[in-house]
Amino acid sequence: MIRFDQVSVTYGDAAEPAVQGVDLTVPEGELCLLVGPSGVGKSTVLNAVCGLVPHFTGGTLRGRVTVAGRDTRTHKPRELADVVGTVGQDPLAHFVTDTVEDELAYGMESLGLAPDVMRRRVEETLDLLGLADLRDRAITTLSGGQQQRVAIGSVLTTHPKALVLDEPTSALDPAAAEEVLAVLQRLVHDLGTTVLLAEHRLERVVQYADQVILLPAPGAPPVVGAPADIMAVSPVHPPVVALGRLAHWSPLPLSVRDARRKATSLRERLAGVEPGGTGAGGSSGAGGSSGAVAPVDAGGAGDAGAATAPRKRSGWWRRRDSRTGSDARGGGAGTGTGAASAPEPTPLPAASGAQPAAEAVGLSVRRGRTDALHRVGLTVRAGETVALMGRNGAGKSTLLTTLVGMHEPAAGSVRVGGAVPHRTAPRTLLRHVGLVPQEPRDLLYADTVAAECAAADHDADAAPGTCRDLVTRLLPDVQDGTHPRDLSEGQRLALALAVVLTARPPLLLLDEPTRGLDYAAKGRLVALLRGLAAEGHAIVLATHDVELAAELAHRVVILADGEVVADGPTAEVVVSSPAFAPQVSKVLAPLPWLTVPQVAHALEATA
Repeated sequence: MIRFDQVSVTYGDAAEPAVQGVDLTVPEGELCLLVGPSGVGKSTVLNAVCGLVPHFTGGTLRGRVTVAGRDTRTHKPRELADVVGTVGQDPLAHFVTDTVEDELAYGMESLGLAPDVMRRRVEETLDLLGLADLRDRAITTLSGGQQQRVAIGSVLTTHPKALVLDEPTSALDPAAAEEVLAVLQRLVHDLGTTVLLAEHRLERVVQYADQVILLPAPGAPPVVGAPADIMAVSPVHPPVVALGRLAHWSPLPLSVRDARRKATSLRERLAGVEPGGTGAGGSSGAGGSSGAVAPVDAGGAGDAGAATAPRKRSGWWRRRDSRTGSDARGGGAGTGTGAASAPEPTPLPAASGAQPAAEAVGLSVRRGRTDALHRVGLTVRAGETVALMGRNGAGKSTLLTTLVGMHEPAAGSVRVGGAVPHRTAPRTLLRHVGLVPQEPRDLLYADTVAAECAAADHDADAAPGTCRDLVTRLLPDVQDGTHPRDLSEGQRLALALAVVLTARPPLLLLDEPTRGLDYAAKGRLVALLRGLAAEGHAIVLATHDVELAAELAHRVVILADGEVVADGPTAEVVVSSPAFAPQVSKVLAPLPWLTVPQVAHALEATA
């Protein structure tokens, strides 16, 4: 279906090709996963399939790419639209209409399909992707995850023979991601659709792949093989594979189910041992590994004492008191899952009379006719890292943007460092809080990385080179003269993060901070954020990345329909939720382990 014949792509005046030596075939009716570190050329490979490379991006394409027998050198993207559907990293760049239903129908209108066919396919797609309640909504009012589902749906309605997807689950909550992947599997298995997708959150998708294409480094030829074989040598791999490497399991497990079948002896060795620090003994990225955790031959586990009992909670589904976060109908006897208290990445300062970094009391926010937040209570103190989680559209991004003054409360109050955000001048507010939004391009306007860094230093009154040093820590290989639009989505996000961190705000807000980041980049991000928390910065991150929350957060707050439905230590909240539990927790349940570095440290200590 898709054939690459000795393909290389060189952009502009670049000294080296972005990709080269690509010679492979994606068979009809298979789901093929494209993996590799950030910036190795995955998006370039995908864009070559749909003709965007070179017809839209420019540059020089050598070799040949064919899709269903059509040569992309001689067929422009519009001439391939009936055989290949494409969803890029940025859903907003994909949309051409104003409402959800119109967007789903647009591709079919362009192909001249009959109105009755269009109507039937729109209804099918609305149901498949859980979009029926959003059919009349303006796309600009949707959350990032909802927009991503609409973008995927808009290409599904045309029934293409091949689907090309770039980070299709990056902005989706775990349940929505499973729904999208289930749809893709159905298309592959039942209709023979060919799917080529790139994804950094391998824990979500690798077990469904028929084959994996690994781009190990920029310009390096790809390595193609069965998922288990590629994961054994890949520099990027999910936590369940990292755990398999650590425990010397062969073949390596690709799913939680496979890992649990092999984990009996490991659970026995860890029984009675209490987890240490989240990242103790290892430096791998959030939830995954970049190969930093070496396999360990562990002996029997010694008794490190009983695990701390979890804080009891009952009736979390009831509306909670917005001022205290407690059950408005009173606490009751109820137990969690036996998880230990949350392992803390950095020591959390004891509560004192100091002013909170952020405080919301009975906060309600309306966006148009929608109640985006309802009586939310949240207090964040210096040195604390809080993860906001919940399904797409739950109100996470609205809460973050309210903390930077973008929305005026309909009821209740919100303060950041003693200031009322929506009544405070932006330049003054910058001294209290900084936000890295879901779309990093909203913060990037200069023509080069160097110019962005210089502007950030000037705006923050920081010493020259401060921002550039942060960029180097997060993106070691990015050059000063690179235009931000030429960076990958993950690289742009890291640049935006460096721009915000230059001002060193006491409160740092991050919206989906790991979107587009590989595990190594996540590891660098986690190390940086831990350092900031240790210095007393408060951090609030809205994320669907359960592995990041397990690695980094002291507390997890779960939102649903604009209300807080859970708020507590990370181990208690995520382990008690099948949707938000990290892979290691599922594999080693009922033991209270959350991350691979925790397990590695324990095995080293008990060897």
